[in-house]
Amino acid sequence: MTPPQDHASRDLPRGIGRPATRALAAAGITSLAQVAQCTADEIGALHGVGPRAVRVLGEALAERGLGYRSADDE
Repeated sequence: MTPPQDHASRDLPRGIGRPATRALAAAGITSLAQVAQCTADEIGALHGVGPRAVRVLGEALAERGLGYRSADDE
């Protein structure tokens, strides 16, 4: 039985894969707005998130006029 997903997790693109979705959820990241608060390197460093997921998330962010946080913003 698959547990129901909350509305916020539907914001994440399905194309990132289940391991990446689980890794993001484990880190408390359930929406693209939360992804945008991280750098691409921070997201890619999560176990289960590979280069493809980082790219797909970046594309989804761009479609919404968002982007990864710049490393210079730290």
